[in-house]
Amino acid sequence: MTDRRDVPGGEMPLISGVEERAIVVVPYRQEWPETFRLHQERIAAALGADALSIDHVGSTAVPGLDAKPIVDMLVAVADSAAEEAYVPALERCGYVLRVREPEHEEHRMFRTEKLDVHVHVFSQGSPEIERYLRFRDALLAAPFLRARYQELKRSLAAQEPQDMNAYARTKSKFVEAIIHWSRRTGHRGPQPAPGGG
Repeated sequence: MTDRRDVPGGEMPLISGVEERAIVVVPYRQEWPETFRLHQERIAAALGADALSIDHVGSTAVPGLDAKPIVDMLVAVADSAAEEAYVPALERCGYVLRVREPEHEEHRMFRTEKLDVHVHVFSQGSPEIERYLRFRDALLAAPFLRARYQELKRSLAAQEPQDMNAYARTKSKFVEAIIHWSRRTGHRGPQPAPGGG
């Protein structure tokens, strides 16, 4: 879950180029879990057994936490480099491939046309899967981390002029600190039921 804009000498490899979008952080919305559930069902139907797990991750997976109004989903497949196994099926049900990162755990990211859902795809066993889940679970488990993370995001979004690279860079440092805390304390927080959540 490292933002690739932090990689020395490189930008995130965006398909169709860079877009200028405002940084908007909104109060937690009660519909986010339902949005996840609807897309979870859609992806499960599209990929069948090729979807080894489907999880709700990121800030919208944490009740009460302010977030950008984009539901992040994490899908594990056998081999995310083998695009023929899942890309056509996801595109047929409305997801647009936006990021292709062969050098970063073969990460692929899709989004909806409404720009309200991001679907991150990794190979089963990728260290990034553990990192996404550990970050989410740490926020669920520790109110003091949630409060600090929320204040950081609010302050970054309020800065003028807005700088998406600075936002991502500063947020990534805090994410790393939370993951380190979780590993050091051995605290993962509540675990979702098998199959995602």
